[in-house]
Amino acid sequence: MIKDKKGFFITFEGADGCGKTTQINLCKKYLEEKKYETFLTLEPGGSDIGKSLRQILLHHEGYINNTCELYLYLADRAQHTDCVIKKNVDEGKIVLCDRYADSTIAYQGYARGGDVEQIEYLNKIATNGIVPDITFLFDVDSLTAQKRLGEQKDRLENEGLEFHKKIRLGYLELAKKYPQRIKVIDANQPISDVFEQVKKELDRIL
Repeated sequence: MIKDKKGFFITFEGADGCGKTTQINLCKKYLEEKKYETFLTLEPGGSDIGKSLRQILLHHEGYINNTCELYLYLADRAQHTDCVIKKNVDEGKIVLCDRYADSTIAYQGYARGGDVEQIEYLNKIATNGIVPDITFLFDVDSLTAQKRLGEQKDRLENEGLEFHKKIRLGYLELAKKYPQRIKVIDANQPISDVFEQVKKELDRIL
C-alpha cells in the first residue's frame, strides 16, 4: 500500500476474456454515482511512455524474447506507478487499474515458465513496493474465456488455450497466497451477477 496516502488503489485481474474491462467500467460508474472521485487506468499503456510499450507488447508481429517481454512490462509499470498511480492516489482518488503486477506473475511467470519469486522481487522494484488495497480476480473457465475473445486478438490472446489455462492456474495460486488482498469473483455468470459480487466487496471496503 502507499505510505501516508489519501485515496484507494483497486486492481482488476484475470485471463484474457474474463470480462474484467467491462466490470471496471461498471465499477467506475457505480463509485461516481456514490460521489467518489475515481481515476481509471490500465497496464500496459497507462502512461505516455506506456502507450508506445503497449503497442510493442500487444501488437509486435515478430519474435519477442521472454526476458525482453518481462522487462518491457516492468518498464511500463515503473513509469505508470510513479507518474500515474501514486499521483492520483495521493490526490485522494480511487484508482481503478486494469491489470497490474499480478498479471506479470501469471503471464510471464506461471504461463511463460519464468521464475515467480524473481518476478515478484522485480515487481517490488518496479512499483517501489506499492501494492493494491484490493484486487478483483475474475475467474472464468479458460475455454469460455477464449470463445469470448472473438476473431480480433492481440499477440498474447493468440497464444492458445493451454497458455491461458496456465494463466488461470497461476492467478488462483496467487489468490491462495494473498487471500486478504485478492478476491476471487466467479466470472462465468452473466455480467449483472458478476457485478453484484463486485459491489458487495466494494461496499464492504469503502
